Amino acid sequence: MLKWIQKLFMSSTKTENTDYMKKFLIVGLGNIGAEYVNTRHNIGFKVLDHLSKKEGLTFETAKLGALATYKFKGKTLLLLKPNTYMNLSGKAVQYWMDKENIPLENLFVITDDLNLSFGTIRIKPKGSDGGHNGLKNIQLVLQTNQYSRFRFGISDEFKKGKQIDYVLGEWDPSEKEKLPERLDIAAQIIQSFATAGLENTMTTYNGK
Repeated sequence: MLKWIQKLFMSSTKTENTDYMKKFLIVGLGNIGAEYVNTRHNIGFKVLDHLSKKEGLTFETAKLGALATYKFKGKTLLLLKPNTYMNLSGKAVQYWMDKENIPLENLFVITDDLNLSFGTIRIKPKGSDGGHNGLKNIQLVLQTNQYSRFRFGISDEFKKGKQIDYVLGEWDPSEKEKLPERLDIAAQIIQSFATAGLENTMTTYNGK
């Protein structure tokens, strides 16, 4: 009887550990409100919206954000668009990591990057906030910069003193034309992160 109980406990623990590694939190950074929908700073939201549309997913209003659950090849991906505004993104990230028991290595944050030319992809396992208020707050709340992030280049084609207007401005016609193809790749990156792992995803997509 004792051996049977031990076996049952070990089996249960193994299942819990396996389930633990099958769940991912994919966070797209952005600001809520109609005026921000098509702005460069909201590329994180736009990537998740694109993936959800392709896969027929629906975002539901949840605590500290909008959430969609995506089942893909045995993995569960929680797609989160924080409603805390950019500079308080960490609050939503921490809440959902704790609530869903998601390990730090299964967190993937999507954000815009002024230091990369339009559409350029840069996936990294860690790094500084690069002056980005969303990443800055996530690092502050989590007390670490050791989490995976996907930076989407928006370039820096703005005049001196016009950075805020540029970041919160809408895509120009040339960018709008190229955006769908870049969003398709972004959706593939999310799928790859959950199934192939960070290193393989970096090898396949960085610079693509």
